Amino acid sequence: MSKEYETVIGLEVHVELATKTKIFCSCSTAFGSAPNTHTCPVCTGMPGSLPVLNKQVVEYAMAVGVATNCQINQYNKFDRKNYFYPDNPQNYQISQLYLPICHDGGIEIETAAGKKTIGIHEIHMEEDAGKLVHDDWDEVSLVDYNRSGVPLIEIVSEPDMRSAEEVIAYLEKLRMIIQYLGASDCKMQEGSMRADVNLSVREVGAKEFGTRTEMKNIGSLKAIARAIEAETARQIDLIESGEKVVQETRRWNDDQGYSYAMRSKEDAQDYRYFPEPDLVPIIISDEWLQQVKDNQPELQDEKLVRYEAEFGLPEYDAQILTATKKLADIFEATTELCKKPKKVSNWLMGETMRLLKEHDMDAEDIKFSPVNLAKIIELTEAGTINGSVAKEVFEKVFTEDIDPDKYVEEKGLKTVNDEGALRETIEQIIKDNPQSVEDYRNGKEKAIGFLVGQTMKAMKGKANPGMVNQILKELL
Repeated sequence: MSKEYETVIGLEVHVELATKTKIFCSCSTAFGSAPNTHTCPVCTGMPGSLPVLNKQVVEYAMAVGVATNCQINQYNKFDRKNYFYPDNPQNYQISQLYLPICHDGGIEIETAAGKKTIGIHEIHMEEDAGKLVHDDWDEVSLVDYNRSGVPLIEIVSEPDMRSAEEVIAYLEKLRMIIQYLGASDCKMQEGSMRADVNLSVREVGAKEFGTRTEMKNIGSLKAIARAIEAETARQIDLIESGEKVVQETRRWNDDQGYSYAMRSKEDAQDYRYFPEPDLVPIIISDEWLQQVKDNQPELQDEKLVRYEAEFGLPEYDAQILTATKKLADIFEATTELCKKPKKVSNWLMGETMRLLKEHDMDAEDIKFSPVNLAKIIELTEAGTINGSVAKEVFEKVFTEDIDPDKYVEEKGLKTVNDEGALRETIEQIIKDNPQSVEDYRNGKEKAIGFLVGQTMKAMKGKANPGMVNQILKELL
């Protein structure tokens, strides 16, 4: 009889904070600049340079802690984590080990299996390392220190997840909370949110954890799901064939779909942690903590309740609109302008979602302004353009954010409400399609649909559909 196994997963999530400057110096944190242009003696680890803490980093860390139900350590301090690595200019990283800023929290996730709370062991502040750029052509590795000293929080979960589905749900919920707080854009493709996956396998019912491996810095949700499936299968194969799983750090290669060992796993003592001598402890007063709590924005759970009550939206719509801060912001701003929440919701849930999927984009990448979406809704409601023209105009708004009023005017897309012109066209259509007329008179209701279609075609899609139906029925 084959044994049943369960996977035990804990995550370490690194999030780059949205500060304008680095954690211990005033260099810019802007992404995508020329290598080594955002650097100074502090973030390149020059001897004799001293770090000065960026207050905004502490506020963002507290805000994330409060939103994830953590206890806040009102007395916390930095430690030195010593290791030699070419992209780590000081040969140590300033982090928090003994007294991190947040601890003992948790967030609720929902999967097909139901609701579940994933514990958060701690959240600590630290600095990012630089970036190694491997040039295969010249067989050299270059170092870019722009990222060195960019502020991070590391969110360490409890080993509470049991499947790739739970891991993705947890990461999505975390990303949503942090984006709502404005603490980070959490763009995985730019490395501002990265996850290390700690995974072990054990027999179902076993009390002890198996031996875990850690897969580093996986950069997308799909890659994380694939890495989990592959590593689970690899560990089960080892156990089944009587071999031992080795505790080690592995690198996941998403293109080739397998992981390989990088180094045997270090323990805390290998890093020779000790309190950071160049920084004083952080003391968070009750007033400061209260201020951060008072400044927390409305998060998804509160928005859900309000959208259903204030705008009368179905729960399903509200769930989708509040799943990303960007969609929620567009929904609220457009509704404010045109006062038609259900219509705004329909455009966002229908056409917007369709085009996002078609262009392989995230809600975060939406470029159109609420003003122009509101104009389309107003033009449609006033009967100035019909539904199919509205969709055509919206495609232009989605890609180029054009002004719908001007576009409709310039392209001559206004609905034809001139009864005389319509009547003339329809009389011609009836003359040209005797068979359909015959079918309709013999009780085939569907035949009128064909005649409406022919009329719309003749009017280049600009006729008022209600008027076309009315005149057709009268003439038939």
